[in-house]
Amino acid sequence: MIDRRDILKLAVAGAATSLVSAPRAFAQDAAKKPRTRIIFLGTKGGPRVGAGASNPANAVIVNGVPYVVDCGNGVTRQLASAGVALPSVKYIFISHHHSDHNLEYGNLAYNAWAAGLSTPIHSFGPKGIEEMTKIYWELNKFDVETRIADEGRPDPRKLLVAKDITDDGVVLKTDDVTVTAFRTPHPPIVDNFAYKFETPDGTVVFSSDTAYNPKLAEFAKGVDVLVHEVLYLPAVDKLVLRTKNGATLKKHLLDSHTSAEDVGRIAAAAGVKTLVLSHIVPPPGDGLDVTEEGLIAGVRQNFSGKVIVAKDLMELALPV
Repeated sequence: MIDRRDILKLAVAGAATSLVSAPRAFAQDAAKKPRTRIIFLGTKGGPRVGAGASNPANAVIVNGVPYVVDCGNGVTRQLASAGVALPSVKYIFISHHHSDHNLEYGNLAYNAWAAGLSTPIHSFGPKGIEEMTKIYWELNKFDVETRIADEGRPDPRKLLVAKDITDDGVVLKTDDVTVTAFRTPHPPIVDNFAYKFETPDGTVVFSSDTAYNPKLAEFAKGVDVLVHEVLYLPAVDKLVLRTKNGATLKKHLLDSHTSAEDVGRIAAAAGVKTLVLSHIVPPPGDGLDVTEEGLIAGVRQNFSGKVIVAKDLMELALPV
């Protein structure tokens, strides 16, 4: 028969074992979670909102801090769907002032505030982001001031700190991340920036919308991940038939975007480790016979490295 004192000793020993193993298991789980990851929030190009892929937006998460790149329609919901707490957003980068890249910029900051934001969000974008921020708060003055007085919230106008980018170079440097802007052509828009994120686990470049630009390969030389927009040429004629401004739209698409074949040229010249196709025009599933296989086949004409076709809410951990 086991003495009651022995039972007590066993119970204490078991509790001690649980207390030791639980922190160890927690530490192991934490170690498994990547320190740096990219979340592709919205992967289709263009301003149209539909039932398929969301409009352009990405997030780079480093040590739990989200750096949001572009704010197309749906960015707030996509962040929430990805499990990113809105008040944790600290930085926003707008590549250019097309609506599919900035239309939910103000609303993202507002929604973070509604969810409990109490620390500043620093935003960066081409000339006009400072004015856009000011006008956004003017448009929403009644609601904001009502909620400050009625709900005791902090003033969100002090929490969104915008800065115009006027030239190439480093725009942000934190303990974890250095972000560099690089002007790239997107006719007729001149103030249009690609962004490079140098993180503890690797370097990522987001091309922004861009015409074929060999200089972008120099900017992205040797990076771990190049996220590049892509135009699927075989579907362009089918796409423009859907619109009343077809001829003008076709000219814009051909002049202002980069074909899959030319994206391959950029990736090969840059020597990137992984190429990710996003801001896809037209997007797969849009009824225009755009497929992952077709996009990759175009890239493969000039690039033999790793290629990924992004999908909404797909995550990519660094190092790749």
